[in-house]
Amino acid sequence: MGIVREIEQSMLREGAEEFRAGDTVAVHYKIKEGDRERIQIFEGVVIAKKGGGVGETFTVRKISYGIGVERIFPLHSPLIEKIEVKRLGKVRRAKLYYLRGLSRKAARIKERTKPDSFNKKEKKPVN
Repeated sequence: MGIVREIEQSMLREGAEEFRAGDTVAVHYKIKEGDRERIQIFEGVVIAKKGGGVGETFTVRKISYGIGVERIFPLHSPLIEKIEVKRLGKVRRAKLYYLRGLSRKAARIKERTKPDSFNKKEKKPVN
């Protein structure tokens, strides 16, 4: 299993911004149309993160012309140029599938004013 883990480590995204469910993100995704390539920005709320390692995915939901659109992105895909965190959301769930049934004001998420006071890797307060 050591060889597989080493290969997976080489494929992981370096220096990615940390985000979690409830955060509003803008995903810059490379789209290939014929012989040319362009970047499309998909901005919405992260409603779920799944998996781990190379197979980790996250689901982003946005409202486009009054219709809810969800897209699942592989976190470590080479087609994702960058992930920008626009807002930090204050939620108490890991999966926000209940947002599918809500609309307008009911679907709003409160904003976290600052990141978590503890760093995940080191259990020390961040100054």
